[in-house]
Amino acid sequence: MTVVPETSAAFDIERLLVAMRPRLHRYCARMVGSVIDGEDVLQDAMIKAVEAQPAAGALGNPEGWLFRIAHNTALDFLRRRNRQEALRSVEEADMIVDQLDAVESRQIAATSLRTFMRLPVLQRSSVILMDVLGCSLKEICEVMDCSLPAAKAALHRGRAQLREIADEPDDTPQQKLSDADRERLGAYVANFNARNFDAIRAMISDDVRLDLVSKSRLNGKTEVSRYFGNYDKVSDWHLVPGLVEGRPAILVFDPSDGDAKPKYFVLLGWSAGKVATIRDFRHAPYIVDGAEYLI
Repeated sequence: MTVVPETSAAFDIERLLVAMRPRLHRYCARMVGSVIDGEDVLQDAMIKAVEAQPAAGALGNPEGWLFRIAHNTALDFLRRRNRQEALRSVEEADMIVDQLDAVESRQIAATSLRTFMRLPVLQRSSVILMDVLGCSLKEICEVMDCSLPAAKAALHRGRAQLREIADEPDDTPQQKLSDADRERLGAYVANFNARNFDAIRAMISDDVRLDLVSKSRLNGKTEVSRYFGNYDKVSDWHLVPGLVEGRPAILVFDPSDGDAKPKYFVLLGWSAGKVATIRDFRHAPYIVDGAEYLI
């Protein structure tokens, strides 16, 4: 086996990835309509970039090269996701997509991720691809692997839904945690805030998996227990149950900051009443920017 020595080029690409990670994430999140899914896309893109760099040779515009990889990775993600999401109805199959005036086009392009997340997946993807990224209907069909009538229907519905959202009164009821999610998240949060980490360890499964995003991954109760020990050494956190992009989540605030905005969030996955996965974004604070969160 031939060992390839570490080169300055390899070091530079890793350093560039670290520096560009927030910008690349914003781009990926915008393309796929989710800060959480955008991080998944970003991680895939970073792996592809590291693997492709030796064959790429001298890069005249490494930032542009990285954005192209991120762009193509996001398109692959959209294709996979939309193959899994069948359009429920294509009643408007014969309709012609309405042409937007310049003002409305700019308004849609400026729509926040929080608003896009309220659209069903196919509608969200269609609107983002055409009205934000400037893709044609043909390109939308290729990306989403769907028929022209289906793309037209999704685009029409998505635009109509955005208009309805824009017209909603300020007192529209907000989404809330279900009673079951609030109960189990509440128990986890209460023990964590009380630094009762023995009780937390009792809540996690033996084969629990931890993704400390942008930092490390741990597997099993023994390894993950070190994660709780590290939290016990610092005091820059206070946990609150909430929602992020409609998903039950734990919002983390800095008690000394006084800012109403969370610093980051944590996602838990459950199996048989135990915490089976932990995804902690402490070391990726850029994730919370643009995210829709509710307490």
